[in-house]
Amino acid sequence: MHARVPADPAPGGPAVVLVHGLVVSSRYMTPTLSRLAPRRRVYAPDLPGFGRSEKPPRALDVPGLARALDGWMEATGLGSAVLVGNSMGCQVIAELALRRPARVERAVLQGPTMDPEARTLPRQAARLALDCLREPPSLILVELLDLLAAGPLRSLRTFFHAADDRIEKKLPALAAPVLVVHGERDPIVPERWAREACGLLPDGRFVVVRGAAHAVNYNAPSALARHVEAFIGARP
Repeated sequence: MHARVPADPAPGGPAVVLVHGLVVSSRYMTPTLSRLAPRRRVYAPDLPGFGRSEKPPRALDVPGLARALDGWMEATGLGSAVLVGNSMGCQVIAELALRRPARVERAVLQGPTMDPEARTLPRQAARLALDCLREPPSLILVELLDLLAAGPLRSLRTFFHAADDRIEKKLPALAAPVLVVHGERDPIVPERWAREACGLLPDGRFVVVRGAAHAVNYNAPSALARHVEAFIGARP
């Protein structure tokens, strides 16, 4: 797996791994990576099928993506880390935390999908269209470039895998402390569902980023980085 890593990684402290969502790649996480890099060892991998990583013959489901992330962490020498995900990346992190709890020191789930009330393609497409109107124009270009790199068919199949995944059944079993971050103007993950997801966690905390849409990692990276830093420093 390909990963973006700062040229001059900061020493010490827990490593932070940024996990992107559906269709996009590590490029989508670079604004947050750059904010965390001065103080943290931070990595932003491309999940298999996306960005510069290998393209498996078939789109991987959420457990398959979690296994790939686990294998990459092992190969990179990361016994454990703080994992920060956006959108479908939250589903991958939840699966990894369930299957390999020692890997996940803490988790930040930013805009966790999928809202059980909107698992169909038409509903998600409608929410995505509204979100595009609320995101920076530069993000739309990033999403289009990453969609072309992944391919429409792989992206569509990955969507259906994500829609079949039931994150709400996994959250109650997660042992690690988890911070749920919600963008106030996120139409893809409404606050109702974000709070419900947080309430399912044994050790869940909730924060709202005012004025932010779905991609807080891109449209409000400084705010997200501050919340990640505070969460890492918080007492268990």
